[in-house]
Amino acid sequence: MIKNIFFDIDDTLFPSTEFAILARRNAIRAMITMGVDKSEEELFSMLMEIVKEKGSNYNKHFDDLCEKLSIASPARFIAAAILAYHNTKTSIQPYPDVPKTLLALRDMGYSLYVATNGKTIKQWDKLLRLRIALYFKDAYVSDEIGQEKSREFFNKIIKALDTKPENCIMVGDREDSDITTAKSAGITTIRIKKGKFKDNPTNADFEISEISEIIQIMESLKTSSG
Repeated sequence: MIKNIFFDIDDTLFPSTEFAILARRNAIRAMITMGVDKSEEELFSMLMEIVKEKGSNYNKHFDDLCEKLSIASPARFIAAAILAYHNTKTSIQPYPDVPKTLLALRDMGYSLYVATNGKTIKQWDKLLRLRIALYFKDAYVSDEIGQEKSREFFNKIIKALDTKPENCIMVGDREDSDITTAKSAGITTIRIKKGKFKDNPTNADFEISEISEIIQIMESLKTSSG
């Protein structure tokens, strides 16, 4: 019987791909306002090359961009970009049906957890800004687990919760890091068709378009096991 539901965050609970593009464009625009003599598209393309090379959790994207631009005194441009990026965070919202779905699942007796890659503080920051942090009993993040999502990642969560794989279900948008890894640990999986990976094929146990569809899945699982 399912007792624990694990959720990814990005493009599962909120449209992170859309947010990241907007935040980075706002940062670029701020740099141009401060005097960088390049077009928005040119700077954005350069920035995305750095993001692709260093990863989204790298914290010196704008430093590297200024270095590529050979800016002798980059501090004001970096500060402007960081401020604009973080100011964009004030506008992030979860998908419309996320809060009511999390509340319903919790009221149905399920224990809700986050299972995600990234930096722990950064992931909690997202949950707090999205105003959904209190729905979750805890967040399991690769930064603290010591490795990114894998069979061992989920095995460590299962051990920490003193539960069994058959008592857990994983909800995420990515086939590689969310679905394949959780299934390898014996966990039931739900793939949500959101974000840039929404059209990719899946081997998940269930596939949904909206997070609210989880309610029906959980009700059917409870009926079949009962």
